[in-house]
Amino acid sequence: MAKIEIKNIYKIFGDKPQSILPMVKDGASKESVLEETGHTVGLDDVSLKIEEGETFVCMGLSGSGKSTLIRHINRLIDPTAGEVIVDGNNVMSFDPKGLIDFRRHTMSMVFQRFGLFPHKTVMQNVGYGLEVQGMKEEERNKTAMEKIEAVGLNGFEYQYPNQLSGGMQQRVGLARALATNTDIMLMDEAFSALDPLIRSDMQKQLIDLQAELKKTIVFITHDLDESLRLGDHIGILNAGKLVQVGTPVEIIMNPADDYVKAFVKDVNRAKVVKAKIIMTPSNQFKGKDKSNNRIKVNEDQFLEEFLSKIVCSDTTVEVVDKKGDVKGYITNKELETSLTKS
Repeated sequence: MAKIEIKNIYKIFGDKPQSILPMVKDGASKESVLEETGHTVGLDDVSLKIEEGETFVCMGLSGSGKSTLIRHINRLIDPTAGEVIVDGNNVMSFDPKGLIDFRRHTMSMVFQRFGLFPHKTVMQNVGYGLEVQGMKEEERNKTAMEKIEAVGLNGFEYQYPNQLSGGMQQRVGLARALATNTDIMLMDEAFSALDPLIRSDMQKQLIDLQAELKKTIVFITHDLDESLRLGDHIGILNAGKLVQVGTPVEIIMNPADDYVKAFVKDVNRAKVVKAKIIMTPSNQFKGKDKSNNRIKVNEDQFLEEFLSKIVCSDTTVEVVDKKGDVKGYITNKELETSLTKS
C-alpha cells in the first residue's frame, strides 16, 4: 500500500466550482474555463502514488499546480472532487479534531519563507511542534537539541532568527520539521529563496539526512536540477495536469511530451545517470579478461564522477555495491548510449 495516494483530484477556484466541474471533466482547457466562467483550474484529474520512504518531487512552472497539490495532502485546501489517502485513511473524512491530530502527528511542513517565530530562539522554534504536542520542556529541549545538531547549528540554539543568515534560518525550519518525528515531510519550494551555494548545501544535507531517516518527503520545486538531484520519483505538472511521473533517468531519457522535452533538453545526463542504471549485469557481461584496464566504482556514483577516467580509452568500469561485490560492468558502448540525446 502506498504511503500517500491521490485519486482523481480536481481543484477549481471560484464562486461555483461544482457547477464548473462537468466542463473541466469534459476536457475544457484551463484557459477556456477562465475566459468563459472566471474560474481557475488548479488541478485537473491528478492521480499518483507516493511510496513510504521515498522523496517525491513535484515540478512545474509557476501556476502549474504544484503548491495546490501539496496543500491537499495535509488538507490546507479541500478538493473540488477526488480523494487523498494517507496510510489508508481518507483525509477528507477527518473531523476537525481528527484533522488537527493528523497534522500534528503524521506530517510536518517546511516553507519557502522559513516561517520562524521572530521572538523565539532557535531552540524554542525547533521545539515548537513538540510543545504543541504537549511534550514536557526538558524532553522537548533534548529532542530539539538533537535536531539542531543534526542540521549543523549546534552553538546557535539560543540565537534569534534575525541573528541568522537565510541558509541558517532554513536549517532551523528543517530541524523543526524533523523534531516532531512525523513520517511525512512536505517541503514547498523550501530552498528557492536561498543563494545558489547555500541552496546546494541544503540539498546535500537533505540527501544525507534522508539516507539515514528514510522519511516520506514530498518536495515542490520549479528547478529541474534540484528535482533531479533530490527525487526518487518526479511528477511534472502543466496547467494543473500531471503529464509524467518517473525516476529522474526515465524523465531524462523518455520525456512524455514536448513540455517535458523542453525542460530536459539541456540537462547534462552525466550528472543524473548513476552507474547501476546503465551497467550490464555481471552475469550478462561478455567482456575480455576482467584483470585488464578496469576501474571500480560504486553503483550509486553518477557518471560525471568517473567519466574523465574512461573517456577516449578502452577502460571498463567494474560496478560494485557497498559490500564490494561486483554487480555489473560499463563499457564505452553503454556510455555512448546513455549520454546521447534522443
